[in-house]
Amino acid sequence: MSESSAEAVVAATANAAGAAGAANWRRAGIAGAAIGVLAAGAAAGVAVERLTVGRGMRKKARLALDATGPYGSLRGTPGRAVADDGTELYYEIDEVEVAPTTADEGASGSRRRRLFGRKAPAPVTVVFSHGYCLGQDSWHFQRAALRGLVRAVYWDQRSHGRSERGRSQADGVPVGIDQLGRDLKAVIDAAAPEGPVVLAGHSMGGMTMMALADQYPALIRDRVAAVALIGTSSGKLGEVNFGLPVAGVNAVRRVLPGVLKALGSQAELVEKGRRATADLFAGLIKRYSFGSKDVDPAVARFAERLIEATPIDVVAEFYPAFTEHDKSGALPGFRDVPVLILAGDKDLVTPSSHSEAIADVLPDAELVIVPDAGHLVMLEHPETVTDRLADLLVRSGTVPAANVGGHGSTAQQPGR
Repeated sequence: MSESSAEAVVAATANAAGAAGAANWRRAGIAGAAIGVLAAGAAAGVAVERLTVGRGMRKKARLALDATGPYGSLRGTPGRAVADDGTELYYEIDEVEVAPTTADEGASGSRRRRLFGRKAPAPVTVVFSHGYCLGQDSWHFQRAALRGLVRAVYWDQRSHGRSERGRSQADGVPVGIDQLGRDLKAVIDAAAPEGPVVLAGHSMGGMTMMALADQYPALIRDRVAAVALIGTSSGKLGEVNFGLPVAGVNAVRRVLPGVLKALGSQAELVEKGRRATADLFAGLIKRYSFGSKDVDPAVARFAERLIEATPIDVVAEFYPAFTEHDKSGALPGFRDVPVLILAGDKDLVTPSSHSEAIADVLPDAELVIVPDAGHLVMLEHPETVTDRLADLLVRSGTVPAANVGGHGSTAQQPGR
């Protein structure tokens, strides 16, 4: 995209947002689609091939993809944690059956444990934290591969997925990464109150883990067995150019705060426009979520559905937190445990250079830069991500090597 075209998109977006209360809701909708994805890490760009295919045919294709690729259908035992401001945070637990020891096999072993007050040690729990404008289902392939191997907790960050809209935000309090760190602590207290914990986070989820380490260093020291930081950043996100030329990204930064505020105040109108501009929205998501050209269409549609589910006012209220995010000082808290740092080499949202900067602070960590991968690397290259996660679990003693079998793949049946 040229500098002039980038500035034109920004200008059109700003004008549409300013007219959001007027009758021309379609233009506001286009702005909502563009800025909604931009705030999630996209900027401006649309697939040209959509101009050659009828809208009705594209709609039928989306419905077909939804039916044939029901990614995100895996469910676990539901639970709710309560954040410090009263917000209910939804999580699900995938349990693992702990095999009895030779001495404790059968009913007699269970009886002996009761008689002598013996208690089986709490299992290791892997806690997965998702990224901005996503949800716990973004871990679909990793969840499919690890089910039955390890106890795992998947949760929806406040205002995302099945979690409650942040109560503080409803009262006008800005959301910050520190709040997300406290939310993660509440989820751990509720879903994994005992035993070792492995923390895995993508994008905003990784930032949430850094905030947890910053505020609860004793928890990291005493209970965390390993850490996986995927497509994330410890700071300086305000310098990311999203693949735009300098003039274009500078123009975006000038108008973005006001545009987001305007769109957030006209949420119902903008959501209607977002639905009407689904083709533009899909093109933006594909460009800024994936790095390869041959992404499974069903997976691309799945990503689109995840991001579509995030209301524009939530997109607006979370965005400022990222420019303020700086948790580089919290990273040393992870030095004493095995760490995986992984990113796509074509990530336009949290560029791989940000992962390399984290690795500079954690020199003993495993750094993996995945070729031909974008921001949603765990969906685009699930085998690679799950393979490295499985290796991390083995290195940390979470699961024995013999138990790690086939890993999540887009070739697998998505609901199994």
